Amino acid sequence: MLPGLVVKRWVLTSGLGLLLALLGAAIWADLRPIYWMIETLIWGLEGITTVLPRSITGPLVLILGASLLFWGQRRSFGSIQQALAPDKDNVLVDALRAKSKLNRGPNIVAIGGGTGLATLLSGLKRHSSNITAIVTVADDGGSSGVLRRELGVQPPGDIRNCLAALSTQEPLITKLFQYRFSAGTGLEGHSFGNLFLSALSAITGNLETAITASSRVLAVQGQVVPATNADVRLWAELENGERIEGESAIGQAQSPVVRLGCLPEHPPALPSALQAIANADLILLGPGSLYTSLLPNLLVPELVIAIQKSRAPKLYICNLMTQPGETDGLNVEGHLRAIEAQLTSLGVSQRLFKSVLAQDYFSPSPLLDYYRERGAEPVICDSYSLANQGYEVMQAPLHGGRSKATFRHDPRSLSLAIMRFYRQHRRDN
Repeated sequence: MLPGLVVKRWVLTSGLGLLLALLGAAIWADLRPIYWMIETLIWGLEGITTVLPRSITGPLVLILGASLLFWGQRRSFGSIQQALAPDKDNVLVDALRAKSKLNRGPNIVAIGGGTGLATLLSGLKRHSSNITAIVTVADDGGSSGVLRRELGVQPPGDIRNCLAALSTQEPLITKLFQYRFSAGTGLEGHSFGNLFLSALSAITGNLETAITASSRVLAVQGQVVPATNADVRLWAELENGERIEGESAIGQAQSPVVRLGCLPEHPPALPSALQAIANADLILLGPGSLYTSLLPNLLVPELVIAIQKSRAPKLYICNLMTQPGETDGLNVEGHLRAIEAQLTSLGVSQRLFKSVLAQDYFSPSPLLDYYRERGAEPVICDSYSLANQGYEVMQAPLHGGRSKATFRHDPRSLSLAIMRFYRQHRRDN
């Protein structure tokens, strides 16, 4: 009976429909079935009351009817419980309330790739089921690179991670999708999900259809869309004048990246990605590797134009740490300058991402020292300087409160900060 569960209205509608259907059938039959039912009911009641007095018959029939009603409703809601909340500790009304809340959540478009995007999605799915992940397909290393070279398919690795992050299927199915073979000639290093997506791509003819089929298997909450259906290969010009090709090589560059591009130039965007951006209530870029996960998506001109046209708030989520060989020495402002330089090279003079979310502080810790020994430094946010340049700066403890083995975004802390940003913009507008 709680409001907002979208149950009562349809139960009442079904009951009303049944009554109208019976009434229509009776009218069509010249009301004779109604007379027959009344006569049969009177005959049955007279027969029962001749055997047992009304003081006994009435309570018995009432108890029988109430018992059948209770039993039928209990079994019906038990079936719904099994479908929506198979965990016995979960109450059905809580599952229905959570489902209703997620369905009313904002349309969120998250752009990126790598583990950063998967981390973001695993947190966002607690707040909305209307999520679209637009994923880069420029990966050419590891299992994805091997499948790309040998089978001619688009790299499935980042897409696999996003599907697993948005999955609402049983954990065993998700673990199977993420399972990586540790032995076997030709299998070692490959994940089951990569092989599954590659096989589906060969069967269906394209990666987009394969993703749709995989989404049904994993009961994905939202949708995952490649940034383009073209076979994209990245190239980068370095500060020392060298030009390198391939996403894996750019990630290990020994000199700062000056310019990023791809072959073929101006790859087309998928219509589903453009439609998602047009309907978005919130557009997110990051977290993720700046030159190999985020900026490759901005090499698709149609995506950039769609983001530019959208009136939804746009938020850039900065990384916690620099990446050796890719973003050495860059603070938050340096990351934003790289994004703006990429957009300027496409002829976009307007600043797309005017809001930025960054870690608020970095307390000393052995984990931080461990990262520094390997060439990574905290990405420092000078909020005062950014505010003077017209940016809206939001800082939060994105790493979370608990100690971890890695210095990465905490899905829950990150999603809570993003939803605070969204609600603030919604109130302001």
